[in-house]
Amino acid sequence: MDAVPNHALAAWMKEQGYSSRELADRVNHAVGELTGKPGGLDDSSIRAWRSGRVRCPKSAQRAALELISGRTALALGFVLRTRTKDQEPPVDRRTFIAAATTAAFSGAAPPTAAVPRRVGMADVALIQQRFADIIASDHRHGGQRGIEQQAAALADEALVCQTIGTASQRVRASLYAAAASFRSSAMWAAIDGRRFGDASNHMREAQSLAELSGDPAIKFRIWSHAGTMYRHMGRPAEAAAANDVARGLGLTRRDPMFASLGLARHAAIHAAAGDRGAVRRSFGQAREAMDRAGSGEVRPLWLTAFYDAAEVDSLALSAYSMLGDWATAEAHGHRCLAGLRPHMVRSKAITTARLARAQLEQGEVESAVTTAMGVSADAAAGHPRVSAMLATFGSRLQQIAPGSSHADAWRSHTVRLKV
Repeated sequence: MDAVPNHALAAWMKEQGYSSRELADRVNHAVGELTGKPGGLDDSSIRAWRSGRVRCPKSAQRAALELISGRTALALGFVLRTRTKDQEPPVDRRTFIAAATTAAFSGAAPPTAAVPRRVGMADVALIQQRFADIIASDHRHGGQRGIEQQAAALADEALVCQTIGTASQRVRASLYAAAASFRSSAMWAAIDGRRFGDASNHMREAQSLAELSGDPAIKFRIWSHAGTMYRHMGRPAEAAAANDVARGLGLTRRDPMFASLGLARHAAIHAAAGDRGAVRRSFGQAREAMDRAGSGEVRPLWLTAFYDAAEVDSLALSAYSMLGDWATAEAHGHRCLAGLRPHMVRSKAITTARLARAQLEQGEVESAVTTAMGVSADAAAGHPRVSAMLATFGSRLQQIAPGSSHADAWRSHTVRLKV
């Protein structure tokens, strides 16, 4: 059988800036963390993946690549083999997690050493760095099952650290907070991917871990995510109740930035309930709170990585779209795109799709189609929320301008993208 080039892997490597040598080194290192034995890949191995001569990596290499990329092997273009009795057994992720954690944190002492290892804040810092990687993957891709799975696995890894040695109360609380952070990221990836059942399961575990940590910031994140989840599910009363829990935490009184986020998300919930006046008031209060927030405060990465004036405009775009106030929605959409930071790739795609709809509903058909075509191909075909928005856009375009040259252009565009 002729080899079929793996275009998905090649595209991902180009996007991330990996050479074959660099990716081989990265996978070898990850395999070493997972199994205790460094991988044996070189640049020719990666070229074999890209050319299709090797249709699927071995299980250890596959698991390492999924952890690095935040994507599944299938999403990276590999063809998973059906296991026979002569083939290698599949990698058990939890076994890998335990092995990786022990290897990473055991130092020179072997696993059977009589004296338990002391787990400290340096170990917590290593875990937190991996949380930063998850946040970065989410802002690039968003909603991907691979990110959800990777975040859930890292939550388990943080919990394994509780069992490999002794630790102070502060360290244990920090490990629980890290595990809760990873779970909340898994929850968010599931929400963004419209997998609400999975999101609810992650939420329950995240809430338990957050209580064990005693960390108010991660409690805020989880309950605020819950509010967003219920809003997307069309349950505004539960959304408001969940977001009220987040807004009722003491840190919203101490730090106006948290207060601002709570208010902005509550404005979107008011829109889902159809309360136009409450939407306007809450967004005004959110901006006032943001103006009071000092830049010198130490805040968690998950907050500073996304929440700013552009995010308020993004939520306003969503809210006024729900209310059918398309002109106001369009104005917020333009402001959001002008203020988005470069790493907010997922947010740019969502905002662009919403802006196109706002223009279309005002009869600006040519501008709307041009805007919609500006959504990246990866997001249009691969992000569940963006794909759904563009499908709705296409349906409304056919209703508003049936048979027009713009509708024909959009139809041809979607065929090329395979949306």
